[in-house]
Amino acid sequence: MSKIKVLDGLTVQKIAAGEVIERPASIVKELVENSIDAGSTQIVVETIDGGKSLIRVTDNGEGMDREDVLLAFKRHSTSKLYSIDDLNTIMTLGFRGEALSSICAVAVVEVITRRVESEEGIKAIVLDGIVNDIMPIGAPTGTTMIIKNLFFNLPVRKKFLKSNSTEDTHISDILTKLAIGNPGVSFKYIRDNRVIFNTNGSKDNINTIYELLGKDNTRDLIPLDIETEDFKVIGYLSKNTLYRSNRAHQYLYVNGRYVVDYKISRTIENQYTSLIPINKYPIYILNISIDPKNIDVNIHPTKQEIKFIGDTMIYEKLGMVIKRNLNTVINIPKPVNKRMEEVRTPSIFEINKTERVDKPYKLEDDKESIIVFKDLSHVEIVKEDEALSKEVEIKNQTNKKDFKFSALKQIGIGFKTYIFAEDILNDKLFIIDQHAAHERVLYERLLNEYNNESIIVQQLLYPEIVELNPTEYINAKENIDYFNKIGFEIDIFDEKSIIIRGVPMIFGKPNSKSLFIEVLDKIDVKIMHNHELKLEKIIKLACTSAIKAGDSIKNMEVSSLFKQLDNCNQPFTCPHGRPTIIEITKDELEKKFLRIM
Repeated sequence: MSKIKVLDGLTVQKIAAGEVIERPASIVKELVENSIDAGSTQIVVETIDGGKSLIRVTDNGEGMDREDVLLAFKRHSTSKLYSIDDLNTIMTLGFRGEALSSICAVAVVEVITRRVESEEGIKAIVLDGIVNDIMPIGAPTGTTMIIKNLFFNLPVRKKFLKSNSTEDTHISDILTKLAIGNPGVSFKYIRDNRVIFNTNGSKDNINTIYELLGKDNTRDLIPLDIETEDFKVIGYLSKNTLYRSNRAHQYLYVNGRYVVDYKISRTIENQYTSLIPINKYPIYILNISIDPKNIDVNIHPTKQEIKFIGDTMIYEKLGMVIKRNLNTVINIPKPVNKRMEEVRTPSIFEINKTERVDKPYKLEDDKESIIVFKDLSHVEIVKEDEALSKEVEIKNQTNKKDFKFSALKQIGIGFKTYIFAEDILNDKLFIIDQHAAHERVLYERLLNEYNNESIIVQQLLYPEIVELNPTEYINAKENIDYFNKIGFEIDIFDEKSIIIRGVPMIFGKPNSKSLFIEVLDKIDVKIMHNHELKLEKIIKLACTSAIKAGDSIKNMEVSSLFKQLDNCNQPFTCPHGRPTIIEITKDELEKKFLRIM
């Protein structure tokens, strides 16, 4: 008797459902994406017990009629595709037709829906893909999906669900990503009968970002709006003064779909090299619009990963345009970087309109939470929700475009480390770290020399044979021209080894075998620019050669350092991303001494 058997349909459906529905957050994602695809402008998500007991998603989209309801829960039923060719032009978030059939295979599903042209709605219970108890009901336009008792029929899967708080965290993360990527949709999230957030759907992305990520992660974002012949990118990048210890605040969307693409993450992070501290990560919210023919969104069960066609070109162009935009907004950090504070003031009538204040004030006696923005020239009164986007428009006082180190008046040096200088015209005091500043000067000089050098190959007296594993061997064989370009003279030796006859002179006198392996390893992560291979060594050399903290330097040397900083591309940070200079205004000092309040 044969040991091989064909599984019954219900078992197949439950196995397939397990691939799509990993946890309650998976259901929330699939249902909300369906709501977005249905043209909804308002979506309410309610959960109880981390989504294990209840998930309710209500939208005001186009809704379904009776025939739609009867078909929607069948496996691979979809309104997004009609033929295989449609995969080349897909723009919707869902398209496989797996979500609803998978959900009803592992939970009890109730649906209430009405199309705008229908006089009444429809209610039905769905279990194991079978629509039961379908009946007419009064309902608003749109759809409500109610999911109860997740994994009630798969106790083993239910056992592996985490605590309610952990599942809540996953749901919140999914909704945050969907809300940020769809600012024109109002999202309301209710957890255990408590409203967690409620976005207004104003299409102003900065308001949504402010609501979900908070003012600390919003105030130092810069808008990005670029278009090439191949793609368009809009969104926000963090300035050099804003970074995090992980990638949790990196939001990437392609044609409106949230995706994870580590190549793009690395491309963006590379542009921040030497601008933010090592092992820190920039924040970004970017939406790439590209012809759907140039991407494959069907390579991952949750469609969270995509594949670009001609990806090297996209990464290179993206890196260039981001670097160009970043170069215009690198700022001098301030010791206290609060852009917006709520301050208790007696009354709007007591505000001195000529007082110099560069941050907004919230009035104590106003019931409508009016915000007053003041600067040297005017007072502006706006509503609080309007103030969210205005806050981001308040600029820092100082960036490279209008700043000259050589224009500063030297005052003195503190602790044999910090140079004090004054900008009398603008009432500002600057403190410069002599080591960090000199390190930046040396780093850019060394990097420039490296990039412009015609690399000399040092022939090895005794060529070295390097044995490789199959993957390494293929990478080496396919990239011989690349290795020659950066100064390695290599040839194929046999079916598993290469022979090194020369190494790049610019690396000094390295261990040729270990250096070659280091370069080979980095080919896997698409580091295809030779200066990136040398970057850490250039930083170390600049750090070693620079003036140290505690070294005594004279006024003439300070003047020379300031002139060299003026010629640097990024003079406000050292190669490690630490600030070379900080700014303190006269007002800030006078407030510390209580000369002004």
